[in-house]
Amino acid sequence: MDEHGRDPVPRSAHSLYESLTHMAFIDLTSLDKSFGPTPVVRDFNLALSQGEFVSLLGPSGCGKTTVLRMVAGFETPDSGDILIEGQSLLRQRANQRQIGMVFQSYALFPNLTVAENVAFGLRVAKLASGEIERRVDEMLELVGLGTMKARYPFQLSGGQQQRIALARAIAPRPRVLLLDEPLSALDAKIRVALRTEIRTIQRQLGITTLFVTHDQEEAPMDRMPIQTYVMEYNDEMVREAIQRELDRDGQVYYVYNRVSD
Repeated sequence: MDEHGRDPVPRSAHSLYESLTHMAFIDLTSLDKSFGPTPVVRDFNLALSQGEFVSLLGPSGCGKTTVLRMVAGFETPDSGDILIEGQSLLRQRANQRQIGMVFQSYALFPNLTVAENVAFGLRVAKLASGEIERRVDEMLELVGLGTMKARYPFQLSGGQQQRIALARAIAPRPRVLLLDEPLSALDAKIRVALRTEIRTIQRQLGITTLFVTHDQEEAPMDRMPIQTYVMEYNDEMVREAIQRELDRDGQVYYVYNRVSD
């Protein structure tokens, strides 16, 4: 116990996981993934409630993006399961999962206008043209770029491009939003403003969100109840990361499992 009567190390990973799975909207269970002989994710467990914003914080190479790519359907786990509302996603292709994803590199189509980029997923889903136009306008207003519909990506700043990528991801109204280091390519001032906007939009839409970052400052975006899970290479480093966060502001950051070696 510390001087405030707190246990400096949270309960065991599995006991925390088991206490939350009964109410989980997303349930990642015992995920393993290797690339060739190299294990990248080992026995990873995480449970998210509906509407929750969760950050995965850890250094490059610890498996954060691989976890996101498995949830999105871009990678297949070697073992374990991925469930949303109790339904396994393992037999569903990426375009069947109702998941939106924002990448570090923006991944906008350079030959499409802003409006066409945001509309892309809606056209794939074969929505009516009137509904597509309405949603595009709604999403662009939401990210503050309603006057830039006719521009192309090369005519936008990095922050504007990432806002368009966010609008495109949420336009189809996904059940889950995945954010893979979405701020790391931006300068510090824009990063601060955009991370606040992302959290505001997430709260407004109530969308369950998993946010990956290596930057400790990006993980706790505000004083709302955001859970941050530290992913490190070994148990000792995880323990140190938890203690450092507890010492800083007293907010508990739970660790569910070890990732990689």
